[in-house]
Order: sequence, then structure tokens, then C-alpha cells
Amino acid sequence: MLRYATYLLVKKTGLGAAMLVVLSVLCQSVSAVAQTSGIDSLKKEIRQLVVRNRYVPAAKAYEQLGGLYHKLYGYNKYTLDSYFNSLKYYSLDGDSAGYYNAQLSIGDYYLHDYFMQPSAEKYLNKARQYFERTRNMPKVIECRLALANIAQQKNPIPAGLLTDLRETERMSEQNKQEFSQAYALNLLANTYLRFKNPDSAQYFVNRSLILSKRLNIRWLISLNHFYQGIVEQFGNHSEKAIDAYQRSYTLAEAEKNVAMLRELSKHSADAYSHMGNYKSAYESSLKTLDFANQFYESEQTKSIRLQELDSQIKTLAVEKQLAEEQSQGQRFLNSVLVGVLLISIAGVAALVFLRRQQKLIARQQAVIAQQQIRQLELKSLRAMIEGQEGERSRIARDLHDGLGIQLSRIKLFVEAHQEQLPLSVKEPLNQFLDEACTETRLISNDLRPYALSTFGLIPALEDLVQKLNLVNETTLVLEHYGELPTLGEEASAMLFRVIQELLNNALKHAHAQTITVQIMTNDETALISVDDDGQGGDFSEEPTNGNGLANIKSRIAYLGGQVMWQSEAGKGTSVMISLPMQKLIKSTTVIA
Repeated sequence: MLRYATYLLVKKTGLGAAMLVVLSVLCQSVSAVAQTSGIDSLKKEIRQLVVRNRYVPAAKAYEQLGGLYHKLYGYNKYTLDSYFNSLKYYSLDGDSAGYYNAQLSIGDYYLHDYFMQPSAEKYLNKARQYFERTRNMPKVIECRLALANIAQQKNPIPAGLLTDLRETERMSEQNKQEFSQAYALNLLANTYLRFKNPDSAQYFVNRSLILSKRLNIRWLISLNHFYQGIVEQFGNHSEKAIDAYQRSYTLAEAEKNVAMLRELSKHSADAYSHMGNYKSAYESSLKTLDFANQFYESEQTKSIRLQELDSQIKTLAVEKQLAEEQSQGQRFLNSVLVGVLLISIAGVAALVFLRRQQKLIARQQAVIAQQQIRQLELKSLRAMIEGQEGERSRIARDLHDGLGIQLSRIKLFVEAHQEQLPLSVKEPLNQFLDEACTETRLISNDLRPYALSTFGLIPALEDLVQKLNLVNETTLVLEHYGELPTLGEEASAMLFRVIQELLNNALKHAHAQTITVQIMTNDETALISVDDDGQGGDFSEEPTNGNGLANIKSRIAYLGGQVMWQSEAGKGTSVMISLPMQKLIKSTTVIA
């Protein structure tokens, strides 16, 4: 691959450009190898420090390790694991300053993900309380900025946020904390943008950009260029906005900031649309969808969201273990008392009663712990599902309300002026516009079906089957029996995604002539079956491989149902789903 790239550059721009590319690739490879080597060396050093019980140096080394992981992988769980290990060893040594500084680092890191902001607030508030008690003003300022970052993303924005940010910026200047001052100015710019006050935003973003360039803070420079682009869009200066976004994009790409790249692609699509460059707008919208999937669907992001819940589960498990150890000690004591009090029947009876009560309490505590663990697992699953559906809905609205409307306007304009266009231009132009409109509608409808939110599950499935019949040779049939009551939006969305995934799998793999979907309901149960007459397969063991089947199982389990696959080679495949109707009706949480 490298030789082929070199050959193309030699052909187009000469040997010098080709050598520059080769040297760039080699330098990046050497840098990655050097970082990996540094990680291995640092891990070895940490092991030696832990063996010698040098906990504070080990904790500091773990903080350094977290920074190396972030530089190599971007937003990742290995960095977070390093920070938690740092927290552990500061605690073992009794170093309160280091311990709460690690709390601050964890809170700052959780800010990358919107869904982790409640956990971020928890760690940041603990750190802020400690640093205010010890009068460590630089750390107090850092905590105030992180909490302000969370506050400015809330809706509505807290009333006193601008006053707090101005006070924090003043404190940063008094304490000669130039980085904190630059960040405070950046947050002020973004807050004024949210209040739709571009003039004030431009003033603060220019001040922040000057400081961040002087300090060479690349991620903050990128963020300031992004806000400059939004200010230019307020003034309908789309070309200047695109230029600012591209400068920000280059820096964000180097920092592996996927969340930032997603927002830049989204705003670039809007700017290109206002310029009339709908091809670039469409490409930027597709990039937005790709970056959103990279961030919210990635194993790194999911594992980080689950890590906080896992820590809570581990805490409950430790408490349960302590309760069991206490119970064992109490049982030993009771045994001694039994030997001492054998001469007293009343004492023995009282002891037996006491032991029974203790066992009952221990069982109740174990049941409560299991229930709490199950609730945390459900909460984790809900967060992932809400993130997926919410991001799909938002991107679908952006495509439909932004790019879709602009394409329709262009089509109407072309149709109104067809007589002024030559035939060689008119026909290809109409064809390209029709294809772009159709592709935009298909993507938007696939992300969030209009029929589902407007008419309900059955009409949405009928619309889905009708559209699939138009583009596939396989015949799809939808049958439903019984009166289906009004379902909650959450349950409707989940069932639609499950049936859609089953149909897509059957169309892709079964090579069937007919696929039949049946929905049967009564007052207590809903039964759904998806049958095909295709080639079948071996489902003697439960199918667990693949994200599609895993998503089906997790969504059905979340709704309190069961799913079963039956298949035989040459005789097709049948998928049976059983769901409690009460759970479907009461699942009314809106996914948006």
C-alpha cells in the first residue's frame, strides 16, 4: 500500500512529494511504537514501585500512564483504569491531595460523554469541597470550570452561569492561571452562543484563542476555531465558517476527538447547505452519522459508561461480602454460646430464634443486593438504548429538516426554470436531484420511521414490508391477529427495531422466497413470529455471535420477554418472541 501511494505521488508531483509522504508515514509509525514502548516501560516501573510499597510514586506513574493511553487511543477505558488505580494507591498511602486530584481527573475525563455527566458531577463536587477546605485556588478554579462546562450544556442554562464564569475568569487572572483563564473565556463564548449573542461570543473567543495559541493548547485552539465558525454562521458568512471549521477539524483529527469531529461535520453540512454546495453538505452529513456511530457504538465508549456502574456493583458486592463475614463470625459466637448455655432450655430456644432471625436478615440482604445489581444492569442497558435511539432521531431530524428541505427547494427551482436549461444539462440534473432526495429520505426514514412515531407499530411495519417488497425479490407478508392496544413509545421503537433486524437478516442470509411476520395478541401476552422458507441453518446452540442477534436478545430481555430460534437445513428458520402485554403498555419512556 505504501509503495503504491509513493508511485502515485512520483507520477503526479515528483519524487520529493513522495518522499515526504513516506517519511510522514514512517514518523507516525515510529511515534506509535515509541509510545507503546513508553507504556510498557512505565508498566514495568509501576510493578516495581508497588512491590516496594512506594504507593505515591506508583499513583503518579499511573496518572502519567493514563496520559500516554489518551495520547495513543483518544477517549478510552485504559486511561480511566489508570486514573482509578492512581486513586487507589493515593488512598493506600493516605495522600488526600493526590486522592482528590485523581477524583478531579476522573470527573474531567467523564465530560467526554454526555451520558456520564452525572457521574462527572459527583467526582468534581467531592474534589471541589476538599480543595476549597485546603484553599488550593488553582484546583478550585479547575473544578469550577469543569462544573461550568456541564452546566452550560443543560437546558435551560442555569441563570447565574455567566456571573460564575466571569468570576472564575477573574480568579484565574488573579492567580496567574493562564490556561484556566483561556478555558473560562472559551466557556463564556459558548454560553453567549447558546444565548444567541454572537457579538459577545466573538469577543471572548478571540481573547481565548490568543491565550491558547500562546500556550500551544491544541484542543482548546480547535474548540475556539469551532466557535469562530459558529459566529460566522450567525452572520451568514458561510465561506468563513467553513474555513474556521476546517482549521478546527485538522486539530481535532490529530487529537482523535471523535465527539468534536461529529459536531464539526454537522455544522459544516449546515454551512455548505447555505452556500448551495449540496454535494459537500450531503457528504458532511454522512460523516456526522459515521462519527456518531464511532462514538456511541464503540466498545470503548460503552465500556466507560458501564465502568461507573460496574464500580457501584463491586461496592455492593464488597458490602455483601462483609455482611457474610460478619454473619459467619456471629454464627461462630452463637455456637460458643450454645455450648455454654446447654443447661438452660430457655437459653437454647432463644439462641435458635436469634440464629433464625439472623439467617433471614442475611438472605434478605442478599436478595436486596441482587435486585440492586439487576437495576444497575437495566440502567446501563437503558442508557445504551436511549443513546442509540436518541442519536438516530437527532440525525434523522437534521437530515429531514436541513438537507432534505434544501434539496426539495432546488428541485422546485429547477422545475420552474427547465425551459432555460439545455436538454443535456436538464435531464442529468433532474436525475441527480431525484437520487439525492430519495437517498436522504431513505436514510432519514431508516433512522427514525415517520409511520412509527405518527401512526404506531402496525402501520410502521406495514410501511416497512411494503418498501422492502419493492426492492427485493423475496415476498414479505405481515399478518396480525387480535386487538393491539396503544403501546409505549419505548416498547414500539424496540419491537420495530427487533422485527426490522430479523427481516434484514432473513433477506441477507436465508435466500428465501417468502418471509412471513405474524403478530398475535391478547390481554396478557403478545406473540411475534418471523418465519422464512429459506436454506435454514444449525441453531442447536443458542445464537450469540454478532451484534445484531445480541441487540435482539438484549431488547427483548429488557421488555421482560423471551426469544427462541428454530431452524433446520433446507426447511427455513422460525424466530418466536413472547412478551408480557402489561410490560409493553407501561413502557412509556420516550426515546428522543
